[in-house]
Amino acid sequence: MPRHALLRRPALTALAATATLTLAACGGSDAGAGTTTSAADAESCPGEVLDVVASVSQWGSIVEQLGGDCTNVTTVLASSAVDPHDYEATAADIAAFTDAELVVLNGADYDHWAADAVATLDPAPAVVDAAEVVGIEGEEHAGEEGEHAEEEGEHAGEEGEHAGEEGEHAEEEGEHAEEGHGHGGVNPHLWYSPEYVQTVAAAVTEQLSELSPDAADHFAEQAEAWEADLQPYLDELESLQSSAAGRSYAATESVFQYTGEAIGLTDATPEGYRAAASNETDPAPGDVAAFEAALTDGSVDVLVYNSQTEGSVPEQLRAAAEAADVPVVEVTESAPDGESSFVSWQLDQLQQLSNALGGGQ
Repeated sequence: MPRHALLRRPALTALAATATLTLAACGGSDAGAGTTTSAADAESCPGEVLDVVASVSQWGSIVEQLGGDCTNVTTVLASSAVDPHDYEATAADIAAFTDAELVVLNGADYDHWAADAVATLDPAPAVVDAAEVVGIEGEEHAGEEGEHAEEEGEHAGEEGEHAGEEGEHAEEEGEHAEEGHGHGGVNPHLWYSPEYVQTVAAAVTEQLSELSPDAADHFAEQAEAWEADLQPYLDELESLQSSAAGRSYAATESVFQYTGEAIGLTDATPEGYRAAASNETDPAPGDVAAFEAALTDGSVDVLVYNSQTEGSVPEQLRAAAEAADVPVVEVTESAPDGESSFVSWQLDQLQQLSNALGGGQ
């Protein structure tokens, strides 16, 4: 995935992409991905212990809590140094998927390598695809819709001059759909939406209970405990809604978008820059200039900076924000290494945002 000025995690991403196909035990650690496995407590599990594989740590940590004593959970990409977008699964990863009874994917073309691996399995494991659960589509599906729209356009064009105009319009819609998440497409960072997180967690609990019915009560208890743990995060989101009213932010990447929407912050990121970042291309000089102008003219109250992204452009924008006394809130696409709690990771970022908004009033 070329990012040029918007480069992320370069060292271990390259390592992961060229990793040798060594067969390692699931419980071990992959040199590039940092693959981890949490073990079940079979003696305390009232039903069948399940082998579960999560593609990325954002969902893996949640699945571990939901599974409790009754799941062995392997998280394939457990290192924040690896970029899920262009990761290439190793033989060890594929072996983990092969043994799984349940696979939890992000979907929306975020972890296509995992979806591809699962698609080859026979028999297939049960799958919870977060994007499908919450009802959104990824780049690949959007592209299929684009091709379908183009076919309709060509067919309409054959039916006459007026129909031909409709055909051209349909072709334009097809091209628009093919653009993916840059223009009106899908933001795949679903774990930043409190609604999506709760919906996906409920789907995981339901699937676990179907696969190990004797442990259904245990999974229900784990889900209840997880909801209780989640409450401080939900409370902080609600608390932020008052201070976010009428305020705006701009972001170096789209990871924070769902949270910004949940608390009512206005996204003031210049459209051209936002489209380039979403499409993983370099922004035009004019888009960067527009971003800097927004930071200096008071249009932006907070800059949200993805600290897991390296590159000259994000650093340039951060420097512009600091020069203009615009508070900078650091967020990360995945939990920092060593941070196993989804709630504490998100709370830390929300508290930074609360301080930034409070200081700006």
